[in-house]
Amino acid sequence: MTAITLGERYARTRYEVFKWRYHLAEAEKLTLAFLMAGVMVILAQVRIPLPWTPVPITGSTFGAIFAGVLLGNVWGGISMLIYVTLGAAGLPVFTGLKGGAAILFGPTAGYLIGIIAVSFLIGYVTDNYAKARKFLPMFNLMLISSALILALGSAYLWIWLSAVKGQGASLGEVLWMGFIPFIPGDIIKSVIAALIATSIIPKESYK
Repeated sequence: MTAITLGERYARTRYEVFKWRYHLAEAEKLTLAFLMAGVMVILAQVRIPLPWTPVPITGSTFGAIFAGVLLGNVWGGISMLIYVTLGAAGLPVFTGLKGGAAILFGPTAGYLIGIIAVSFLIGYVTDNYAKARKFLPMFNLMLISSALILALGSAYLWIWLSAVKGQGASLGEVLWMGFIPFIPGDIIKSVIAALIATSIIPKESYK
């Protein structure tokens, strides 16, 4: 009886929290977006370099995913847009505590575009489709989102290698540098993210 009561209380609390978040004033949502951008700065410093590519494994994917989950439609994407804008302005927020507009023209620029796009996508789906808040739909959404980040990142990496570095690279080489090595980690991240997301997002509509 106690477990049921606690479960019901938790379900009610998460519903109230998300409903509160959804109905905040625009200025308050903007404040949360800046806070999420700050969390992204921390996650971006989780970095594992790979010797054959300029693209490291980072915690940025988690940041993009949970920006969308926690802030929802529009504001998750805005938080990541704030993050990228702060970095472009010169603040040391990117991986390795780097900053500056040059990063937006470097080999990882496509991944930055990807995290913004993914945050908008996840925020839209989680806010508008209550049926998508179960584990399997959430896992599929996380996996698609991760693939989108890798695809945009690899596409820009291909352009960067040719236009900036003057190195013609085959599709296979680019995929090996910017896509394939990240698949196992992104599958694991998607499972973890889906488990967390389904535990914190209310199953009822809070709009």
